[in-house]
Order: sequence, then structure tokens, then C-alpha cells
Amino acid sequence: MFVLELSKQTGICLAATEPVEGAPAEPGVARRLVGYLICSRYDTVWHLMNVAVDDRRRRQGIATSLLEHLFEHADRPGEQYTLEVRTSNAPAIELYERFGFRSAGLRRRYYQDNGEDAVIMWRTQATLNGSLEDVPGAARTVPS
Repeated sequence: MFVLELSKQTGICLAATEPVEGAPAEPGVARRLVGYLICSRYDTVWHLMNVAVDDRRRRQGIATSLLEHLFEHADRPGEQYTLEVRTSNAPAIELYERFGFRSAGLRRRYYQDNGEDAVIMWRTQATLNGSLEDVPGAARTVPS
């Protein structure tokens, strides 16, 4: 999946890196990946497929920065974004909600490793304004 997404002209793949300790700080030299984001374009909707951060670097703003860069690059009036996230991943759900994503349903047993459900989240003009009005198949209001 990663190779396919990296090769697509329509996708956006972002990497967060840091210099390797003791190595020259020249761009592209001796850097370590600490996070990445993969977002694919499907027809008129962006699908945020992965946001991952090294366990040792979580809660340091890396995922926030990756999402900010995504929206700086891709966001235009009327753009829609969707994603799935584990129901148990409260920190990720909270992060996505800060960016205007709202829960619009559940995918039962979505994750193959343990059968966990996924929350389906959308970021649209309506979710940014507090409703799910323009989200396909969703309820029309966001619970308070």
C-alpha cells in the first residue's frame, strides 16, 4: 500500500524527520523518520490513510504539524476529508476533532489485527460549522 500511495501523482505523503545525533545537520543527510502522513485523493474526497509518529516522540506536536502541512497544501473551499481511527485511540480522535473532523459512523471489526471497530470521521465545510449536513450517509447534527 505504501509503495502504491507514494507513486500516485494525486496523493500527498509527508515525512517528519530529525537529524541523527552527532551527524551533520545538512538537509537530507543522516536524518531519522519520526512521523509520516499519507493522504490519497479519491474522486472528490481526500482519504487520510495514515498518520504515524514514533512512540518516543508522541505528544510533541509532530502529528499536529503534519496535519497543518496537509491542510496548507491541499485545503480548498469545499474539500472533504475522511478517515478511520480505532475506537480506543482517544488521543488521535481528540487531535482530529481539533482539526474539524467529526464522527459520522462506525466500521465494525475494521482492524484485522484484533477485530476492533473504527470510527469514521469526516472534515467538511459542515463539520467545521458544527453539523454533518454534507457528510454522505451521516446523521444531520453533531451531538453536543
